[in-house]
Amino acid sequence: MFKRMIESVKTFLTDVRTELKKVSFPTRAETIGSTTVVIVFCVLMSLYLSVIDSFLVWLVGKIL
Repeated sequence: MFKRMIESVKTFLTDVRTELKKVSFPTRAETIGSTTVVIVFCVLMSLYLSVIDSFLVWLVGKIL
């Protein structure tokens, strides 16, 4: 039973090592570019949502 479990773990680790060799990690420039896009998008969306929220607060205040 333990031999089968040990063989299973060895096979798993061998498969993991093989799959990790296939992985293509991004370059530093790609990582910085993607991070910049995400940060800019988050800032723009927060500004947009802030404007919409302010407008809706104003609108509800006028209605009530």
